Amino acid sequence: MYGFDNQALTRVRADERQVVREAVSRIRAGQSQAEVAAWMTAEGHRGTMGGEWTSMTLGRLLDNPAIAGLERAPHTGELVETGRQALITPEEFRELEQRPGRRGSVRSGESREPNYEYLLAGGATVCGQCSTPMTGGRTGAGTPSYRCQTSRGGCGKVRITASLLEDHVAEHVLGELARPGSRTSLDQARKEAEVEAQQLRERIGKLEESRAELAAPYAAGQVSRDAFVAADKHITESLKAARSRLRFVEQAADVPLGGVEDLARWWEHAPYSSRRALVLLLLNRIVVRPARARGVRDVDDRVDLNWRAADAA
Repeated sequence: MYGFDNQALTRVRADERQVVREAVSRIRAGQSQAEVAAWMTAEGHRGTMGGEWTSMTLGRLLDNPAIAGLERAPHTGELVETGRQALITPEEFRELEQRPGRRGSVRSGESREPNYEYLLAGGATVCGQCSTPMTGGRTGAGTPSYRCQTSRGGCGKVRITASLLEDHVAEHVLGELARPGSRTSLDQARKEAEVEAQQLRERIGKLEESRAELAAPYAAGQVSRDAFVAADKHITESLKAARSRLRFVEQAADVPLGGVEDLARWWEHAPYSSRRALVLLLLNRIVVRPARARGVRDVDDRVDLNWRAADAA
């Protein structure tokens, strides 16, 4: 696959990653796929088989979640992180899915339901029954919701409509920011997130070095295959967790609130990534418990907000 050095998609080609990032930047700036494909060909860039780029071949690349270190869950279609290296960020990939002229998969040509941006997925929301991270997905009726999935090791007993939860969280987040001294607390939380992000980058670097060092003794026959596989699996899982946490923390550290006076209006019009960053900066996690009865839409008594600041409301 273009941008990667092996079929397992574990090693990135730095020069091709830069090409993909430039292509994505051009599309986000308003250029069409055909225009960007023509630019790539004119610059001498070729696909994995040596062919010139076309709108279709570029579209297939940009529709593949692997370029953002993601894959689709087989039963729900939800985007989940793989722990592998990426060419672009998950947020950039989700934005690409909304690009003009794109109707579902480039390969199939089939239309899909409009994509929904789950503001509180990715570890921010957990099940109140079993503490498993809740994932975003549509119900059988097509309603976006958060749910605890048995396929992820959860109990499968908790589900909540996405709009109800997100409106509840937004109301409390904006209320918290209206308190005196909230900006000072926000700045302190952002600094702490930046420190943690740097620590995670260093850990990821050490894990990648460990993986590289592991290959030599295995190749020399000093380590059995079973031991090599076990160690590699452990490193892969550690990398996945560290990279997932790093994306989480980097988003939290990237809250663009400088000079914003009307936070309610800002929230209403802010991009997904900015609103998510603000939530992650203020909240450690959101706990959702089962509803009292089927169809109950009141969420006050089933949602706990775990604030980063100990004295937060």
